[in-house]
Amino acid sequence: MKVMIIGGFLGSGKTTTILRISKQFNDAGKKTAIIVNEIGEIGLDGDILTSPGIVTEELTSGCICCTLRISMQYTLQTLEEEFAPDIVIIEPTGIAFPGQIREEIETMGLSELSFAPIVTLLDPGRFGTEAKEIPRFIETQIKEAEILCINKIDITPLETVLAAEKMLHEMNPEARILKFSAKHQDDQFEKLLLHLAVPGLKKPSQEKKNSIELSEVSAYSALYTLGSLDFSPEESVCFVEKNLQIVQERVREINPEFVGHIKLSMKSPESVVKGSITSSKEVPQVEIIPDLESEKTELRLLSAVTKVPKYKLIEIIECTLEENLGKSGIAFEKEIKKHDTDNHDEHEHEQICRINIYSKDE
Repeated sequence: MKVMIIGGFLGSGKTTTILRISKQFNDAGKKTAIIVNEIGEIGLDGDILTSPGIVTEELTSGCICCTLRISMQYTLQTLEEEFAPDIVIIEPTGIAFPGQIREEIETMGLSELSFAPIVTLLDPGRFGTEAKEIPRFIETQIKEAEILCINKIDITPLETVLAAEKMLHEMNPEARILKFSAKHQDDQFEKLLLHLAVPGLKKPSQEKKNSIELSEVSAYSALYTLGSLDFSPEESVCFVEKNLQIVQERVREINPEFVGHIKLSMKSPESVVKGSITSSKEVPQVEIIPDLESEKTELRLLSAVTKVPKYKLIEIIECTLEENLGKSGIAFEKEIKKHDTDNHDEHEHEQICRINIYSKDE
């Protein structure tokens, strides 16, 4: 069983990259399992990674490089015993340390285990801001990588890409640097598959770090069940875009240079619309996801941003969504978890781990 750890900061394009990679492995007859660790109690990208033959489960409370070690071990052992995958792709939360994850897995006693080189993805358009907002954290992610991938080059000025490449080489001269667009799966992206085929190198153990504390990221997720929804797909796109813009503006008032990820999806029987922003300056990216029509009618938001108090983030999200749902005449009910009424700081470390299992034979 070969383990591939593909990390990177929030919004760097990990999900898109892993979606492309896993489909190629699946098409080549490789049984591939994906373990996704997302900040927040509400999963949002599971449907995107789902295709025929995929089983989805959820594990809660923790980060796979810090507090989810037991859950990760149980998950890997179960995958090994019941599904015998050729490849396990791990997508850590955007604030995890990939090298620390590898060290934890190496001590689990799993049989016939090998590792691909550790990958860290970066968005060059945000790289300078990220390094300024959370310098120690970004530096650790970069130095732990064996392959550094500069993603989104299709939407980033060339001088910005080259500046990011120069800085990455200075920070980690031993790493191989690739530049591509995972969204368009260009020729450069294909090189990543070739580099993942070689064995990864074991680096010296380092002091264990708590990624959540170092990142200074606050996270909050929300799920609303909606009543009858008469929106067309185009109206859903407008609703998602409008709410993302308002949340962005209100968060920006607290931290004008925030980075992170704010994702919002609206599901109806007619369409699934997903939008996201990854910084204080980025224009919301909204799309209609094909072939994901849902029986559910719901609104999901997942957020993780730098240097904004969690209670303020919760206030901004709930007020924005509930106000605009009311203005649109949409009946809604918020899913209440027990700790929603607890102290906001007590569950700062809670996260979600979603497992998607691809089987060529199913």
